[in-house]
Amino acid sequence: MTRATRRLELIAAAAQTACLMDVMAPKPGNVGRGRDLPGLTYRDFVLSAYAIGPAFRRHARGRPGRLILEAVGTTRRHVATNTNLGIVLLLAPLACAAASAGGTFRRRLERVLHALDRRDARDVYRAIRLAEPGGLGRVAAQDVRADPTVSLLECMRLAAARDAVAREYATGFATTLSIGLPALRRQRDRHVPLPAAIAQTYLILLGSEPDTLIVRRHGAAAARAIRRRARAILRAGGFLTRRGQALAESLDRDLRARRPPGNPGATADLTVASLFLSLLDDQGLLGPLGAPLRAPREPRRGSSRARRSRSPRGSRVAPRRGGAAPARHRPRTRRPPAPRRTARRRGRRRP
Repeated sequence: MTRATRRLELIAAAAQTACLMDVMAPKPGNVGRGRDLPGLTYRDFVLSAYAIGPAFRRHARGRPGRLILEAVGTTRRHVATNTNLGIVLLLAPLACAAASAGGTFRRRLERVLHALDRRDARDVYRAIRLAEPGGLGRVAAQDVRADPTVSLLECMRLAAARDAVAREYATGFATTLSIGLPALRRQRDRHVPLPAAIAQTYLILLGSEPDTLIVRRHGAAAARAIRRRARAILRAGGFLTRRGQALAESLDRDLRARRPPGNPGATADLTVASLFLSLLDDQGLLGPLGAPLRAPREPRRGSSRARRSRSPRGSRVAPRRGGAAPARHRPRTRRPPAPRRTARRRGRRRP
């Protein structure tokens, strides 16, 4: 087996293992062992985890869109419901970045995302229609029921405000890399059992942003209320304390009692992505993450920084009223201090 083939095998195994480990964690509102939801069972998720392996093995060095379409298609041949569309959408570009070489992981991921084209968009749209996720609705621009006319990255940017998976594409996986993965690493550094570490990471992600699947199915107010409860559970210790575990069980009961059930599925998908990167890191496939790419902050309107600008010479200029050209200020010159008049200079003796 060549080194490249072994790398692809490890990436595919990490994708399958991340899905299996995630469904075994006691995450509030999600499917787990002995904790099925209407139309979604633990068995469905286990079969789906095994189903995606061949697609990651074959296409991690190719186009993410093709990987996504094949993985979703294979899953649908094993289960009759949508179990992993969001997971596959998140893991595909991460896998392609892990399979590539050159630079930090963030740089490799950036190259993968910017190389997404209309072929990837068409394959992903076909995968979404095949998976039939609930609560999508219709949009005016680049609706999934029509053929896309722009690249996949541009499609994701258009949907970033309403979908957590699309937001990851648009931001270079900021939530996964800056919140999810560091949170999971902290739990593992403390030797927290893996199911509790995964559930704790899930709570941290749930408390960071309103879950977009909850927003689509139950409204923004319900999503914000669930975020507040997740934060309260974390303040009580989360899955690391008995009180936090009791509060998490209470949240789980309340979410399951809703109709339809309150399933924070977008947060669960982000948790799987964080776990996937952690497993890649364990195998030495991630490399250095690199610093996050930050856009320059614009000065606030009305602030002193916004009112001031620089002339070509570098001296500060201030705008005049009425749109007139700014007057150039002369540089201030300091006068030398006047000599002190002492008693000796005045010809007097000190008493």
